[in-house]
Amino acid sequence: MKSKRTLITIVCIVGILLICCVGGCNTYNKMVGLEEGVDQSWSEVETQYQRRADLIPNLVNTVKGYATHESQTFEKVTEARAKATSITLNVDDLTEENLAKFQQAQNDLSSALKSLLAVSENYPDLKASKNFEDLQVQLEGTENRIATARTRYTEQVKHYNISIRRFPANIFAGMFGFSSKPQFKAEEGASKAPEVNFD
Repeated sequence: MKSKRTLITIVCIVGILLICCVGGCNTYNKMVGLEEGVDQSWSEVETQYQRRADLIPNLVNTVKGYATHESQTFEKVTEARAKATSITLNVDDLTEENLAKFQQAQNDLSSALKSLLAVSENYPDLKASKNFEDLQVQLEGTENRIATARTRYTEQVKHYNISIRRFPANIFAGMFGFSSKPQFKAEEGASKAPEVNFD
């Protein structure tokens, strides 16, 4: 009788441990999948920002051909581009602070680009240039892709962060070193719609 109780107790303990182990494995695998989704979406964000950075030298050179007296604007764009491309974030380096630096550099580049595009208003021949028009269309498309990539990243981070904070997943997240990922912060004045005019 005593050995039967001991056997039942052992079977129950082994069963509970097995359930915990299987549940832990499933939770771990889910967190790995969600983290990979964040990594992939961050790569997409970086790719779109790099695409924009690659367009800028062509845009600057096209504008230089028509607007030779705008050297200060060209310098600002070149400096902002250099700063933005110098800040590269590996997905493992994504912290609130690092993401804020990255975002600020990209915002500075966006501001410099707006100044460059505003220059075209003073040069009708530049506005009529097919090359300039094509570059503007590519830049506009890239800005849309950046917005889409950032939205996807934000969604992936939201799902990941929720997953690692829920009980009992938060226990496994702590055990295996899963930590929350940072989000993009809204830019100052983001509640006001920007005016974009490429005409």
